[in-house]
Amino acid sequence: MPTEWEKMLAGELYDPYGPELSAARRRARDMVYTFNLTRDADKAERLRILGELLGTAGDGIWIEPPFHCDYGSHIHLGEKVFFNFGCVLLDCAEIRIGPRTLLAPNVQIYTATHPLDPVVRASGLESAKPITIGADVWIGGGAILLPGVTVGDRAVIGAGAVVTKNVPDDMIVAGNPARIIGDTRTSSQKTG
Repeated sequence: MPTEWEKMLAGELYDPYGPELSAARRRARDMVYTFNLTRDADKAERLRILGELLGTAGDGIWIEPPFHCDYGSHIHLGEKVFFNFGCVLLDCAEIRIGPRTLLAPNVQIYTATHPLDPVVRASGLESAKPITIGADVWIGGGAILLPGVTVGDRAVIGAGAVVTKNVPDDMIVAGNPARIIGDTRTSSQKTG
């Protein structure tokens, strides 16, 4: 019989209030609380905490406090990934972020989802779908990525966008729901 943790990572319905998952969330919240209290001068302490919290932390990563996540252990960051202030990652499934990807303030990445059937939803069960973000991606302030999406390499997500579908390599998307508005290879705007 699979554990609730195994069901969660497999994308099946699971009980998030089981003892194993509850303890893992408490551990992450304690670490995040400590991380969010660190000062800029405590760079070594911030990196130590992130090294213990995250599943993978590439060289040169930087996360500005405050930062919030569910478990931490399902977050995998490539080298030189940068999160600005206020990012929230609900990592009930894996979140993989490629090297040199930039997250502006208040970006939200949600792997957690709930059943559409109200009776099942009322039972308290939930599920999760992984999110993958490629290399050299720029995600604008306040953007939201929903469960199960993949963002291709070198893509740009506009500020405030709600990403409900996969984004191909090199595409610029914006809006709610996000839609393609350009191509990074042909855009006349080289900075933003």
